[in-house]
Amino acid sequence: MSDHSLLDTLHNLRRPLVMGILNVTPDSFSDGGAHAEPEAALAHARRLVAEGADIIDVGGESTRPGAEPVDVKEELARVLPVIEACVAQLDVPVSVDTSKPRVMREATRAGAQMINDVRALQQRGALKAAAESGAVVTLMHMQGTPRTMQTAPHYDSVVDDIMAFFKKRLQACKRAGIPRERLVVDPGFGFGKTLAHNYTLLRELYRFTELGLPVMAGMSRKSMIGDLLDIPVAERQVASAILAALAAERGASILRVHDVRETVQAVRLVEATLNLGVESQEHGK
Repeated sequence: MSDHSLLDTLHNLRRPLVMGILNVTPDSFSDGGAHAEPEAALAHARRLVAEGADIIDVGGESTRPGAEPVDVKEELARVLPVIEACVAQLDVPVSVDTSKPRVMREATRAGAQMINDVRALQQRGALKAAAESGAVVTLMHMQGTPRTMQTAPHYDSVVDDIMAFFKKRLQACKRAGIPRERLVVDPGFGFGKTLAHNYTLLRELYRFTELGLPVMAGMSRKSMIGDLLDIPVAERQVASAILAALAAERGASILRVHDVRETVQAVRLVEATLNLGVESQEHGK
């Protein structure tokens, strides 16, 4: 069982955290059905931790483009046994990937320390549930819904528009009694964004650190890789690690990924490069 407080870890960061994705869904875009049974899910979680995952993110509803909604009872049946097992048996914090207030409540009661919400607590009752949970909350930006988000997404300025969205959501969180130190922002790569939008967000990811909050980046195996390089999902590990490294260099505090081992290696290279750069400057004085 983890004794690690995710909140303490986030506010004493020495390197980006690697969040391992644990989808317990039949229809996720990359690994749908692979870990749907609790035993298989826990085994995969163990592998992710062995590879260096700092957080396990358990999701019971696919948010891939075109995904159909999942009933709350079905989502609970998928995630609760896995969260309980991970909390009991793994030495890392557990996150729940959900937008539903009831799932937030029950998952955090089961020991999840983070709520990762692609709808940024905009569902009715989500702000109250998150406030009462005491959990860290990731507010992600999505234009539209999973069923519609990739239908001609448009922005006046993708970075400025998403920054304005975050400022509004931060005000809503403040009114709901959620302190800023419990909040993380995620610009939502692939969630209502064109290829150009995604790479603009990556290039200017550092802008989101101006909010004074940890930034999460999730680009792992997404279509922003496949559309550019014309490679299938199963062959996107190297490219995913490269994008994670670029995000780390641009200030990301959490990297949400499928391929933990490759990402941990990429982060170590970035960390060494940045630290060596500081040392060389000191030697040159």
